[in-house]
Amino acid sequence: MLYLVATPIGNLEDITYRAVRVLGEVDAIACEDTRETRKLLGHYGIRKPTISYHEHNEAERAGELAARMLAGEKVALVSDAGMPLVSDPGYRLVRAAIENGIAVEPIPGASAALTALAASGLPTDAFRFGGFLPPKTGQRERLLESLENEQATLIFYEAPHRILEALRSIEAVLGPRPVVVARELTKLHEEILRGAAAEIHAVLAARAAIKGEMTLLIGKATAPKAEQGPVKDAVEELMRAGTERMQAIKQVARRRGLSKREVYEQLLDER
Repeated sequence: MLYLVATPIGNLEDITYRAVRVLGEVDAIACEDTRETRKLLGHYGIRKPTISYHEHNEAERAGELAARMLAGEKVALVSDAGMPLVSDPGYRLVRAAIENGIAVEPIPGASAALTALAASGLPTDAFRFGGFLPPKTGQRERLLESLENEQATLIFYEAPHRILEALRSIEAVLGPRPVVVARELTKLHEEILRGAAAEIHAVLAARAAIKGEMTLLIGKATAPKAEQGPVKDAVEELMRAGTERMQAIKQVARRRGLSKREVYEQLLDER
């Protein structure tokens, strides 16, 4: 048996009775960082062998753990926080278990993405989780461009040292769309910032240091209008909302299926 056990994302009380029971009953616990997991196990008085299972040894360990389970052992997989496999290692182990006829049982629990979504104030009827945003500006902005018309709330994880760059990219590509940054969820210094990307950027940039786990949410696109009116009005509307002229032109071009050159020509004609 392979158990996929969700662990707290911060507050150690955010774990189910079932998860504690299962962790106390298995033969071994595979964990992303044994040091982090031992803190949780120690808090609940659980004494079980731990095995490191992370992105650098996942391919090798998946086979080893599958062999142990085929021999009759029960193994629990945990990540440092939240549900295993969600932006964390575990996919290879689950595939190995399934291919070898080993039962896989999920033990649900805390999730930073869903916790942030519930408290965000953004629409929850449809959402899209995108894991971590690409670290390079060009790749990040191309991804955001591909999601510009997505009719769902967008959810990403982001590192504190890249959050300012991410907010700049959101402002450049998506304009004054509502944004939420949820920081240190369930922990002592939990904070939820709401506003346009530029507004949240100003708040965070003013701090001496930016720390903590970040969940980044972006409001869904508004439905496209059948008649969009003059290009000049569309560009100026974005500029009044704080978008730079070049970025405003690029956004209008994408929305209307035009090239930047065509938008320039229409601007000249309308003026």
